[in-house]
Amino acid sequence: MAPTNPRCGWVNLKNPLYLRYHDEEWGVPCHDETRLFEMLNLEGAQAGLSWETVLNKRENYRVAFDCWDAKKIARYDADKVAELMANAGIIRNRLKIAATINNAKAYLQLCKEVGGLDAFLWAYVEGRPLQGNWFNGNPSPAKTPLSDQISKDLLKRGFKFVGSTIIYAYLQGVGLIDDHTTECFRHHAAGK
Repeated sequence: MAPTNPRCGWVNLKNPLYLRYHDEEWGVPCHDETRLFEMLNLEGAQAGLSWETVLNKRENYRVAFDCWDAKKIARYDADKVAELMANAGIIRNRLKIAATINNAKAYLQLCKEVGGLDAFLWAYVEGRPLQGNWFNGNPSPAKTPLSDQISKDLLKRGFKFVGSTIIYAYLQGVGLIDDHTTECFRHHAAGK
């Protein structure tokens, strides 16, 4: 059965995972630390690939990276890296795997300093999601001054694979920015 609600033009309507992600998750404010950490790393894993590729491997990532337990990930050693490099269920890129381990360490430090990603990120938008006003013929930008600043601040804190374009996609994914297009049935609904 074909979906009846109009959606953002980037959604692959034939992929149920993509539909569910768009309809229930993308642009919805997230305050869950584990999911914020997961999505930061998945957006980094996407670099050079499509989000659909990463989304289709998301469950494999959850298993491979201990349900995104940062304390466990921070202790990964060479044997665990070798295991991950052999795991066909994830993107087997040594730099991206190393970045995830590094990010777990940086994240734990961030938790000590400011309480975690929730407190760190939402302070940039004063606790309220930003609402985009884009349409399918004029999509949202790839980055903004906000994503530039957050990227810069995360890089200073030692995070990897957190360039401005990656961070803008991350902010959309975890609902700090609701960029559902004006034609989409989720426009103005996700941030509520």
